[in-house]
Amino acid sequence: MSNQVNWKRAFKQAVAVGLILCIGGVFLVSGFIVANHNNLGRLIRVVYLIDSQYLNKPPLTKLVDGAIEGMVSSLDTYSSFQDAEENKTLMNSIKGSFGGIGVSLSTADPTQLVVMRPIKGSPADRAGVEAGDVILKIDKTDVSTISQDQAVAILRGEVGTKVTVGIYRPKTKKDFSLNLIRENINVPTVDEITLPGRPDIALIDISSFSLRTGDELEKIFSDINIDKYKGLIIDLRYNPGGEVKAAVKVASLLVPQGNIVYIVNKNGEVDTERSTAQYINKPFVILTNEYTASAAEIVSGAVKDYGSGTLVGTKTYGKGVVQTVFPLDGSTSVKLTTDKYLTPKKNDIHKKGIEPDIKVELKTDEKPTILPDKPVFDSQLSKAIEVLDQKIK
Repeated sequence: MSNQVNWKRAFKQAVAVGLILCIGGVFLVSGFIVANHNNLGRLIRVVYLIDSQYLNKPPLTKLVDGAIEGMVSSLDTYSSFQDAEENKTLMNSIKGSFGGIGVSLSTADPTQLVVMRPIKGSPADRAGVEAGDVILKIDKTDVSTISQDQAVAILRGEVGTKVTVGIYRPKTKKDFSLNLIRENINVPTVDEITLPGRPDIALIDISSFSLRTGDELEKIFSDINIDKYKGLIIDLRYNPGGEVKAAVKVASLLVPQGNIVYIVNKNGEVDTERSTAQYINKPFVILTNEYTASAAEIVSGAVKDYGSGTLVGTKTYGKGVVQTVFPLDGSTSVKLTTDKYLTPKKNDIHKKGIEPDIKVELKTDEKPTILPDKPVFDSQLSKAIEVLDQKIK
């Protein structure tokens, strides 16, 4: 009798899981059961085994979250389920403020967590974290055993709390640990300096694309009195991307009026994003590397297709797909790959990347000079200056 009760309970729980997995889909539960009776049978069997044999009794919510996470993560490396804490982290990232150690991270490569750069004045910056460092452990958690979204969620937390970060530095081939105290981090995604030793060139660094990035760049162009500069260098190295609309606005400032990117959905329907800002019509060079990804590639692709600027560096990462965040219950969400994008010339760069106009690799052990405070430049930045000088003569 108890065995029969267990099977009934397992069936009810499995149907509950199935119902939640199918919400928003095109199948009614009856259709799901008829078309997928073998899969549903396996699901019932697993739920029954957990209910009858597992040492502890997990809550149904945990089973449902686990089922959703497993299903979504099986789609591709960019789709994911965000629990309440991870969803909060994701929303803060989009808005551009959070409690953390102050590093911009590249999540373009799903196999590792690479520091694009420390945020100036942050705990990580003061501790000596450098661009290119790879985060291996956060407290006692091995980053390779969890998703990138989970790793970022663990890095962030309440202001004033301590976190130990294990780091590998490729250029020295050494591991080390840092004990850091989280602080409130407000992340400007665009920063600008007059290039040291060259008062006629502005160097603009775009670290990622949040909702505010396009407006930030437009404001910087206004605040610095762009007309006093003969040319610009825009650094998109270590930029993992972000908001598509922000990328469209940034690209709009850098190319003549026209189409910026084509967004193609699963049905082949095309949404054309056109220019949304006034073209600056100024000589400029864009720096790219293997960590320039996603929204940063929208900008790079538009500039290369229009020929309005010159790309210097190495081939970009090649992430030509777009994720959309869908809220579930107010505290959790799923991020799904919903579209791919094509450059203005309709090039599909996914898993291919964008070749720079002029290829320049950093030398062995050479540190990238991001917003340098003295006239000592890495090989890529030095070449960008040379190219820009030819444009402004």
